[in-house]
Amino acid sequence: MESTNLVNVTRGNLIESVHHGHIAVVDAKGNLLYYAGNPEGVVFARSSMKPIQAIPVVETGAADHYSFSDADLSLCCASHNGEKMHTDRVLAILARAGLEDTCLKCGTHPPRWEERYRELIREGKEITPLYNNCSGKHAGMLVTAKHLEETLENYYELNHPVQQRILAAVSEMTDYPIEEIEIGIDGCGVPVHGLPLEKIAYGYARLAQPDDLPEKRRNAVRRVAKAMITAPEMVGGTDRFCSDFMRVGNGRFIGKVGAEAVYCIGDLETGLGIAIKIEDGNSRAVYPAAVEVMKQLNLLTAEQIEELAGYCRPKLRNARNEVIGELVADFNLQQTSSSQV
Repeated sequence: MESTNLVNVTRGNLIESVHHGHIAVVDAKGNLLYYAGNPEGVVFARSSMKPIQAIPVVETGAADHYSFSDADLSLCCASHNGEKMHTDRVLAILARAGLEDTCLKCGTHPPRWEERYRELIREGKEITPLYNNCSGKHAGMLVTAKHLEETLENYYELNHPVQQRILAAVSEMTDYPIEEIEIGIDGCGVPVHGLPLEKIAYGYARLAQPDDLPEKRRNAVRRVAKAMITAPEMVGGTDRFCSDFMRVGNGRFIGKVGAEAVYCIGDLETGLGIAIKIEDGNSRAVYPAAVEVMKQLNLLTAEQIEELAGYCRPKLRNARNEVIGELVADFNLQQTSSSQV
């Protein structure tokens, strides 16, 4: 199956551009219920995999040993803005393990929160890996290695026990053979995992409803999901869809963006897992698609949709800040026979 049109970009009365992509909706038993495009296509989950990557932080005992709060664990799942609330917490996590931010191997980019970037420039401060949107995830990896007395210098390499535990968790949560997972290198330098889109959705279904998992894994998954829902501001930050979506969800949903236009959702009430991939990698299309999926599955109330209105049909503006177009979701999910049982 080929990709399908998911989101139109309008200018005036014309559709100027189109974003194609793929969607998979899976239940907690692994059944594909709804789809668009090719749900079997292999894609890199990118940062959407962070909630699963955080599971070993709990299972190894590192989270308890270093007194992780919900906000700490939520930050391990984050692609954060680099706001002060994020960077201060990364430093606090590392400090409890006797580590410094110089141990972070995630590389450097300016903070996503523009005001924080301006502050750093005004203060003449250096931009360090602390401001990388993945520094929370890397902090979780580092303290896990420290807790288990493993080497710290190469915690980001595929053959390190930290990454091997994560790889095993990804395989187990998605029910996909470990030897078939495609491995690439993510923007922050750690291994990134490529799987069929429907298997990524299944991973999120199990994050939402882990009832069939062994007790230790089940408890860890519930703790990760609770952390994200309790402290959604850590997952993204101000004016970020992940944080706003989970806040609006009132404890029902977990959601996580991934680079190159991936978005994943788990519904704790129904056990549905949703995975979306915009084929051209343009993230501007992923949020309208995500809200539209939720609307078509009747998972959001009218009030919740209104609260997310800015993400439903984002406006396009010119250099004078005039609205000159918008992004509009334009697809219908296809049902499988499993959805009619």
